Amino acid sequence: MDLLITDTVVATCDDARRTLDHAAVAIRGNRIVGVGPTSDLEREFPELERLSGRGLAVFPGFINAHTHTVLTVLRGTVEDGDGNAVYGYMSPVSYELTGPERAVMAQLGCLEAIRSGCTTLVDPFRHLPDYAPAMAATGLRLWLSENCADINTLRMRLGDYSIDHAFGQTFIDRTLQGIETLHGSHGDRVRCQVAAHAPDNCSPAMLRRLREIAEKHGLTRTVHLAQSMDEVRVVRDAHGLTPAGYLDREGFLGPDLVGAHWTFCTPDDIALLAERGVQMAHTPANASRRGPHRTLIGLIRDAGVNIAIGTDNMTEDMFHALKIGLIVHRGGRGRAQEGGVDPQPQALLDGITRNAARSVGASAEIGSIEVGKKADLTLIDLNQPCMRPLIRLASNLVHYGHPGIVHSVIADGAYLMRDRKVLAIDEPVLLREAQDVTKRVWQRMMKNNPDISPPPGGLQWLDA
Repeated sequence: MDLLITDTVVATCDDARRTLDHAAVAIRGNRIVGVGPTSDLEREFPELERLSGRGLAVFPGFINAHTHTVLTVLRGTVEDGDGNAVYGYMSPVSYELTGPERAVMAQLGCLEAIRSGCTTLVDPFRHLPDYAPAMAATGLRLWLSENCADINTLRMRLGDYSIDHAFGQTFIDRTLQGIETLHGSHGDRVRCQVAAHAPDNCSPAMLRRLREIAEKHGLTRTVHLAQSMDEVRVVRDAHGLTPAGYLDREGFLGPDLVGAHWTFCTPDDIALLAERGVQMAHTPANASRRGPHRTLIGLIRDAGVNIAIGTDNMTEDMFHALKIGLIVHRGGRGRAQEGGVDPQPQALLDGITRNAARSVGASAEIGSIEVGKKADLTLIDLNQPCMRPLIRLASNLVHYGHPGIVHSVIADGAYLMRDRKVLAIDEPVLLREAQDVTKRVWQRMMKNNPDISPPPGGLQWLDA
């Protein structure tokens, strides 16, 4: 793409967090080549096609730092029940899906992500080869990984925590396959991470092997960390440590590791994780669906941890994550402190831009609008009721934004959505397929796993 977006508002998210008015952004190929006053860039780039950005704001492309697109298959079910959703529903359903069905649900997640302004998804899950091509075909920038475990996650809900080497090897094999076939593919738009599913399902040998793979290939790593009281209990019973303590004992902590959730981390855990430079993928909206998120976010922020923001399961709505995240963060140390209400909206915006870019080791490429960085941009329609009057752009976006204000999305210098039309997906067809897939998969799962209870209120298949 060769394009000059003129006469617009630019939220750079650069080191100074500048917001530029009557500004322009110049793109050549997949890179940003100019940012500054419209009059200056019009003189410097007279040959570029022009897009009037009047009434629009240009943000760095939103980065969802932790999600599981395939789990859109559970939307509207497990959010309203108690019990362990991870091993009670998420693991079983991931195995009931066929390869093509996983691809359909992953594309549904990608569609919602694009409509929520995302240019990048960080998605650790399982059976990666089944759905990675479908995700890549949407044009999104991706960090993908196979969620590795060598304690069988299908048996954990039954109380079986024995190590299963064959089960674990399948994940190692898929991890290596993904690195070989996906990492750096699609013009380097698709990259891989190394993922340990969680401390309660990974043995010391599995953690050691994953660390070796990451070091050999120079990849960042991710893990679910202290996401449930069940996890804390299982790790304590097996190792006499908290999940963070167990990972530290095995040499798994480090600046290249992103831990998702931290929900039940203790103050000592937080101090340890911060000392080791571990980064956090915070999913405040999804983690609050059963009640306000109880993570000690105030202590985490005080410790200087890099906090990226994601959506986690059943949704790709970044605006929910921003809104609920602001509430959770402001409640992390009590509401109004002596210095005022903290944090300010820009801090949450950083969580889906520059902080999220840092979490995958890509600060030099994405996360801000600066010359030389990738042309990953989200264009917001300011002429929407929720965005007017416009006084402080970041405040309006974080407090009141919703997916309906996303006008266009550009990733790697190509439109994913242009003037609200998603280009690489036939939306009506995909929505019908996703509905059909979900019905089939739930019916199979309930039939094949009689110990699994229906979600609260049962399954209502509405013919809408």
